[in-house]
Amino acid sequence: MRRGFTHAYETVRVNPERFLLQLRLAHRLPVSNYDDMFRLAPEVLDELAADTIRAGMRLASLEGAGFGIFGLLTVLPDLGVLAAITLRTIQKLSLIYGFPFNTEDETVELWVAAASAAGLDLGKDLLEKEVVQRFVPRVIRAIAVRASGEVVEKWAGRLIPVASSVIGAGLNYYFVRAWGERAQRHFREKHLRVRSQLLLSPASPPQLTAQT
Repeated sequence: MRRGFTHAYETVRVNPERFLLQLRLAHRLPVSNYDDMFRLAPEVLDELAADTIRAGMRLASLEGAGFGIFGLLTVLPDLGVLAAITLRTIQKLSLIYGFPFNTEDETVELWVAAASAAGLDLGKDLLEKEVVQRFVPRVIRAIAVRASGEVVEKWAGRLIPVASSVIGAGLNYYFVRAWGERAQRHFREKHLRVRSQLLLSPASPPQLTAQT
């Protein structure tokens, strides 16, 4: 899991500019940057987030079914790919709610959200988050331990080849759903806090509506 999260963070992370273009084209959103996400109705963002989580669940389910055919022999690669799918889902949720991760501070906030999705309380680590080079690897380790514990304790069924394909698909499906929903709550709450501050601003921009 640690290798999977690290690999996803370093090599297959979501490109914010490309993802924004995909949102604009696929959903006809009238946005030109991520600040405009705060001008869309929260219900629009919630629907996009739900679609993103479902897509991650389907992908994880297919991956779990494929690796699961071989039982415990493919647990390690399955864990790595599952970690990558989960992190990319969390990254997309961050972008949907208007939080890109181009700077070091934004990257740290992304991992804070990932930790929240894992049900972790970072505690003292938050006080030292300005040191990104130390903070991110430490958080990845903590998240990987929690994620591995959630998955492995339920994978006794992987001892049975072929049948473990169905089990692997189901476990991966519900894993991504649980982590995606927790990450969504984190970003949604943060989005609403920022949104309320913007509404109090005397120069608050008008709300955008999605095109139909």
